[in-house]
Amino acid sequence: MNKTSLFDIAEHLETDDDIRGFLHEVAATGSEADFIHALGIAARAKGMTEVAKRAGVSRASLYKSLSSTGSPKFDTVVKVLEALGCRLAVV
Repeated sequence: MNKTSLFDIAEHLETDDDIRGFLHEVAATGSEADFIHALGIAARAKGMTEVAKRAGVSRASLYKSLSSTGSPKFDTVVKVLEALGCRLAVV
């Protein structure tokens, strides 16, 4: 019998360019909830502890904000984006 495992995109986001491309695609094609979910995936890929430290929030707070039941404030989203080496742009 074959065993399968769940696909985790975070395991495939190996570089900053990978993360930027992933977030760009989700921002272009997904909903607000999709983007917040993608931020959580990107933060896990980069290292949640490091992202929380760079964003100036606690690790627990970051997990809560980016969870499926979280509703992060705009400034938190901007801080996380900056911690991931990204910036918000209106085009």
